[in-house]
Order: sequence, then C-alpha cells, then structure tokens
Amino acid sequence: MSAPTVGFIGLGIMGAPMAANLCAAGLNVNGYSRTRARSEALTSRGLRVADDIAGAVRDADVIITMLPDSPDVEQVSFGDGGVIAHARPGALFIDMSSIRPDTARVIGAQAQSRGLRFLDAPVSGGEQAAIDGTLSIMVGGAATALAAAEPVLKHLGRTIVHVGPLGSGQTVKAANQLIVAGNIELLAEALVFLAAHHVDTDAAISVLQAGLAGSTVMDRKARTMVAHEFSPGFRIALHDKDLGIFTSAARAVRTATPLGAVVAQLMSAAHAQGDGDLDHSALLRLVERLSGSTTPETGSAHD
Repeated sequence: MSAPTVGFIGLGIMGAPMAANLCAAGLNVNGYSRTRARSEALTSRGLRVADDIAGAVRDADVIITMLPDSPDVEQVSFGDGGVIAHARPGALFIDMSSIRPDTARVIGAQAQSRGLRFLDAPVSGGEQAAIDGTLSIMVGGAATALAAAEPVLKHLGRTIVHVGPLGSGQTVKAANQLIVAGNIELLAEALVFLAAHHVDTDAAISVLQAGLAGSTVMDRKARTMVAHEFSPGFRIALHDKDLGIFTSAARAVRTATPLGAVVAQLMSAAHAQGDGDLDHSALLRLVERLSGSTTPETGSAHD
C-alpha cells in the first residue's frame, strides 16, 4: 500500500518536529503555517509546502492540526477556507492542540456531519518528546477512528491511549497540565528553600530524584531551573491558557480544586509579570520574587 498523505497545519515548537517525524517515516506530508518560513524550513526534511489550508488538506488521508488555542483551531476548521470545507469525506481529522473540551466536541460534531472522522488527541511530553517521537497521546473519539489513525500516530508517540468519547482527550490533557504545573511550582519552592539554607543544591537534587519526591519534572527541569536556563520547551503563556481551560472545566462540573486554583493564579501572575515567553519552569522566577531573592541574569532567557 502507498504511504498515506498527511495534511499538517501548525508548524511551531511542537508541530515542526512532529511533521518532520512523519516525513522521516516516509509519509507524504503537506504542511501549512501562517508563517510560511516555518513550512519552508522543513522542505529539506521532505515536507511539501501548501499555500493555504485547502491545499494542505484537499488530498489528505489524515489531517493533523497542532495550534496554540481554541480560537486558532476553530479558525482553521470552520468557514469557506477551513479544513471541514475542503477535506474529502472519510478523511481522518485529528486535532492534537490543547483546547477546551467543549470546543473539541463542537468541532468534532461538525466534522462528522460532513463525513469526516474526528479525534481530539492532545499530547504531553514537551518539545523534546516531539523531537524524539515519544509523546504521550490521549485520544477522544470513536475507537474505530483511533484504530485507523494509529499507523500515523505511532510515528509521533510512544503511548497512545483511548480515553473516551469526543472531548475526553482534552479533559485528560487539562488534568495533565494541572499536575505538571503543580510539580513545577513545588519544585521551584523547594529549590528556593534549599538555596536560602545554603544547601548543596546539585547534591540535594540527586538524592531527591532517587526518592519518592522524584519525578519526570524534576529529572528534566531541576538543573536547568537552578542554572536559570528558560529557553521555551513549553511557554508560560500556553500553560497559563491550559490552566484556564482546566479551571473552567472544573467549575462546569463543580469539582473542588483548591491547589489547582492557586497554581493557576501563580502561572497567570508569572505571565502578567512578563515571563510569558519563557519556559514554564520559569515559575522559579516568580517564587524568587515572592521570596525577595535576586534572579541571576546570567543564562536567563531575558539576556
């Protein structure tokens, strides 16, 4: 059988390496980005540049969107120039962005009414996992649609799990973002606490990693936080958006999230104080400011 054709829309920090991995796997990838230079940067990897959304999706067996927020996905999905208007009936439409669960359900319902098979399939793992093709993918929608999508998704993720009907993927992603933010905030508080007591921070990280406090967040973020290296793998602005999705969804079903509410406020404060374009581990800077500490500028992403 010939390799499937994929229309890939959104070639930012996450989308670009994901599209590159599909090209490397031998799939035919038509890429579209509002910033054309992002598409052109991937032509050496085998990506074909589409001039518009219609050109990206018209001949696609699978359409993937990887965009910043709910309005962006709505914009490329709907209207005369959108995915739903130009995708051929029977095509798989997989939104891998992080958006509101209710938005995913609305887009999915309209896509299905036009004969498309829709999945909401947000991811976790950050930029490095996107590069490595080891993302965790949480999928909402019909199990039959996921079975058809797996030959493509396997090139993007190591863990692909069906979590329920449309919108469920986004609900699980909101929970993921809560847990990650909480981990980063507590790690930031611990690092500031250790520094204030003049502990050997590197040694402390090593022993904490080996115990129950150890986590993927600690493994990936602790030492770069100490070094104040905050080049974005996942920006504070996007995590702030995701925590807004979580708090809204939690309010809709009246679940108590007292710690979640606090960490959402802290992420929002870091965003408001000008750190939105830094990696989410830059929550450390907010904790330092609250503690009256001085943030070193050497190695800072503000340099």
